[in-house]
Amino acid sequence: MNILDENILNDQRQLLKMWRITSRQIGDDTGRKGMQDEEIIPLLHRSDRPTFFTRDNDFYHRRLCHTGYCLAYLDVGRYEVANFVRRLLRHRQSDTRAKRMGTVIRVFHGGLAAWYLHAEKESRFDW
Repeated sequence: MNILDENILNDQRQLLKMWRITSRQIGDDTGRKGMQDEEIIPLLHRSDRPTFFTRDNDFYHRRLCHTGYCLAYLDVGRYEVANFVRRLLRHRQSDTRAKRMGTVIRVFHGGLAAWYLHAEKESRFDW
């Protein structure tokens, strides 16, 4: 399941839908509007192995790695979100849910940076 933070614009969600990438959005389909960051992690624990997409850099921390979810911090412009969500979901390092679980990923123009559960250092991958 893909969950979008409420900071993701609706037109970006519609692009994902057009590309047949299903998602739920905080405040519309899951959780509630105005959820605080500290309320989102428990929501992810209650969900079935979600990948959470956000533009909030507070979610890019090694300590947030957990086997039950993936956090993807989209370090791109607000009108580029859908394109980079799709790129992440097609990247060889993250093209299955199993590959994404337990990771905290930073998605940016140059590629991906990722923290894996129990890893000592950040990994980087080009597009």
